[in-house]
Order: sequence, then C-alpha cells, then structure tokens
Amino acid sequence: MIKSLGQKIHIIGPVGSGKTTIAKKIALINQCDYFELDNIVWIRSENGDIRRSEDERDSILQQIIENEKWVIEGAHYQLWTSPSLKSADSIIYLEPSYFTRIYRVNKRFIKQLLKIEQANYKPTFQMLRKMFEWSQFHDKMGKHLIQQTLNPYQDKVILIKSKKDLNRLLEESIS
Repeated sequence: MIKSLGQKIHIIGPVGSGKTTIAKKIALINQCDYFELDNIVWIRSENGDIRRSEDERDSILQQIIENEKWVIEGAHYQLWTSPSLKSADSIIYLEPSYFTRIYRVNKRFIKQLLKIEQANYKPTFQMLRKMFEWSQFHDKMGKHLIQQTLNPYQDKVILIKSKKDLNRLLEESIS
C-alpha cells in the first residue's frame, strides 16, 4: 500500500498527462479499483457514447466514494467532482509539459489504431484533433481552472510535473 497517499486517491490533469497509467499502477499497489471519470459521464456503446443524466452521473460517483478505498482519475474539474476531491486522502495533480502530452496523445492514437491499446472511444482523426485542442485549452485556461478547483484542498494536493517527480513519489511512498 502507498501509505503516504492514503486509500482514496483522486488524480487530475490534462489529456496525455498520464492519469490512467498512474491510476492503474496505484490501484494495483493499493489493491483497489480505479475509475475513469469519463466512464462515469458517458455510457459507452459501439454505436457511440451517450451522456448520462447529471443525477445518474452524481449517483455513480457517490457510490464510488463510499467505498473504503479507490482511485479516481480524470480531467474533469467541474463542481460535480467536488465530492471525490473532498473525500480523497490525496489529490495528484499531473502537469507535464505540453510537448510531453502531445507526444503521449500521438503515441496513444497510433497504438489504438494498431489495436495494441484499447480505447473507450473510436480513435478517429477528429478525436485526435479534439485532444490537441483540449491540450491547448488546458495551457490557456484549464490549468488556471484546475488550480482554482484545487485551492480548498491544497493540504492534500501533490503536484507532479515530470516522470522523475512521479517515480520519487512512488518510491518514497511504497511500504
């Protein structure tokens, strides 16, 4: 178990920051489930994703945070995520460079096209373009909005800007 992080961990960051990869690692170490906020917002379907109602989305999030331990990850920083931020023992905020994120987005897209990596969505060039747009939005406004969202929780926010920072956190934390 990663003692210094606690049992309830929320990971936030922009597209391509490594949220899912880190969530999987921490969930494996802590022997718990991890949850992607996108899969709480969307009902996944072969015919296309369907947005859940706000009540359904909020109910699913509430059920998750009532568990003894969990890892939740996502780029969402809207008010509806505040119950998980409030319940979290630790909030890991991933903030790698723009070029690192773009490299990862491209790498993921290629792996998904080659069916090496599974996607929750259909990997199209339109989706790739959206990811570039989201990454640019993050640098222009999203970063500021995430920081505002995390202000009330500064005592439990851990900022990770590089793989070195992350490795140090994990090495120091594993018991």
